[in-house]
Amino acid sequence: MHPYLFELASLMAVFSFAIVVPGADLAMVIRQSMVAGRREAILTSFGIGTALMFHVSYTILGLGLIISQSILVFNIIKWCGVAYLVYIGIQSLRAGRIDLAKAGEAVGEKKRQSALTAFGLGFMANALNPKPVFFFLSIFSTVVAHDTPGVVKFGYGLVMASALIVWFVGVSFFLTTPSMRSAFQRASGAINKVSGLVFIGFGLKLAATAQTR
Repeated sequence: MHPYLFELASLMAVFSFAIVVPGADLAMVIRQSMVAGRREAILTSFGIGTALMFHVSYTILGLGLIISQSILVFNIIKWCGVAYLVYIGIQSLRAGRIDLAKAGEAVGEKKRQSALTAFGLGFMANALNPKPVFFFLSIFSTVVAHDTPGVVKFGYGLVMASALIVWFVGVSFFLTTPSMRSAFQRASGAINKVSGLVFIGFGLKLAATAQTR
């Protein structure tokens, strides 16, 4: 096997476990699927994947090491992420029960979530989380050879980002099937409250994250 293919296979073996672990990204896609709809959830999925490529890019360029070593930069990113997740959580808690049928008739296209907003929700949820810095620094330094060309490393990142998008798009399609939407209709109030608490919980968890060297 070509050494680059071996490196990619090793990266994907680790990453495949990471993408299915429940986290703020999954919570965001679930809520988008249930509240906003399939189109919005898919756009959010692309936002998450793009943010992952953002993390990979600065890790390869060496900025990830600076972030991991600078307490100030790390804390700025961390607290921005905490504030964002808590804000989303509060919005979910205040949403209450959602009548999907009435929403479709009364809200209409004018108030439909814009493509930029849906994409931005996913991008910001992932980009403002400093933990991927350590994840990518650790797996790239462990699995990828130091002399692997930067272009190849970017290629690895693109494959990983694509896999993440495919995973969340699949989740989006599943959660927006008629049976799942019907189930959400019956329990939308409770789901909004639970998702709100989940977002706030992830925010508090992020707040407790210490910088590791």
